[in-house]
Parts: sequence; C-alpha cells; structure tokens
Amino acid sequence: MEKKTAFAKAGEKAPLIWGLGFGILFGFLLHKGGVTKYDVIVGQLLLTDNTVLKVMLSAIVTGMLGIYLMKSLRWVKLSPKSGSLGINVIGGLIFGVGFGVLGYCPGTIAGAIGNGYLDALVGGLAGIWIGAGLFAAIYHKVRDGILKKGHFGDITFPGLFKVNDWAVVIPAATIIVLILVWMERNGL
Repeated sequence: MEKKTAFAKAGEKAPLIWGLGFGILFGFLLHKGGVTKYDVIVGQLLLTDNTVLKVMLSAIVTGMLGIYLMKSLRWVKLSPKSGSLGINVIGGLIFGVGFGVLGYCPGTIAGAIGNGYLDALVGGLAGIWIGAGLFAAIYHKVRDGILKKGHFGDITFPGLFKVNDWAVVIPAATIIVLILVWMERNGL
C-alpha cells in the first residue's frame, strides 16, 4: 500500500477548505445584505420587501459565472446530482413550510446563528436536525417510489439544449441582471 505524502493529503482536503472559506464569505455577504434578519425575510414572503430576491438573484449570477469560469479553466469538474419531479416537489414543499413558519432558509439560519439570533439557533438548527433525521428514517421507504417520479437524471440546461455552457450562462446572467436593474429603477 502506497503511503500518501503530507502534501498529497493536504491537496485532498483543499476542496473542503475552499468550501469552508466560500461558505463563511457567503454567510458574511448574506448578513451584509440583511437577509439574516427575520423581518427582511418575512417582508419578502409578504412581497413588501424584495431584498431577499435581489440578494439571491445576485448570488445566482455571481455563482453561475464563477462556477462556469472555473469549469472552463479546468479548476473544477461539475458533478450534478440526478433529480426528479418527486424530489423537487417534496423538497420544495418541506422547504417552503419551514421557510414560512420560521422565516429562515438553511443558508440564512447559519448566518443568523452567527449573528447570535436565538430563534435561528433553537428553531432553525433543531428544525434542520429533526428534518434530516426524519428524512433519513423514511428514505429507504420512499427512494424507489415517489422520489423517482419524473426522474430526469443529472442533466443541466447546456446538456439539455446540447450547446456550449456559455450559450446558456451568458443569456441567463444577462436576463437576471436586467431584472435586477429593472427592479432598482422601479423601486421594487
């Protein structure tokens, strides 16, 4: 058996370290964007404050451009997970109920906990653990049933349209940026 050098071991952990670093940066930016505050999230749910929508659209554009740039430079290899309508509908319903009841999503819960918000720590973290535990408990019963309904595999939009990644990324990013500009100009 070949022993790995300390440098090789450190290289294997590099994606985790990069992920942790980007996660901390994302949490910081969520906080600076104001989306770790309960009132801002409830305002979005009531359609009276679009801060969350603007932050998420900005994050989508930034993430999409960054990920596909890193892919083009061969710094990363994308491994999309396969999905199905069953997974998305059930996951969306559970996510929506949790988001509506508590006023946080998983990303903003982490940011709110970092800010010291007790409701995020008690309700949010407990909800994540309970939800993950319940899902783990029933997964073997539902994985071959409802979770496979409408299975569409690991396809991406560029793969679906059989075009270069940038033929989808650039128009999508442009549309999102135009929507953000339109929202700002109209005071939304």
